[in-house]
Amino acid sequence: MAELICIGSLRDMPGEDEAREFIVAGRVICVANVGGRLRALDNVCLHRGGPLGQGVISAGKVVCPWHGWEFDANTGAAMQNPSACVAVYPIRIEGEEVLVEI
Repeated sequence: MAELICIGSLRDMPGEDEAREFIVAGRVICVANVGGRLRALDNVCLHRGGPLGQGVISAGKVVCPWHGWEFDANTGAAMQNPSACVAVYPIRIEGEEVLVEI
């Protein structure tokens, strides 16, 4: 059963077109601010396990810092192999709190 977990306040979130790592329910997730909209996805790149939350946002995609694999922040699909997807988690904003459904 999924639960909503507070990961911080809006001021703790990455700036526009930036990504950051957060620990949620014992796992590390990537929170990406893509064009002003927050997205949460699994932090582990499917290519070689790179940390997506340490990457950059380019053309609306989360780019792994290790080998440049790109992931659609809305669907989790890898641009290099669309059948490979990282998990995407719903985000809800309540007041100043940012909650992720895990």
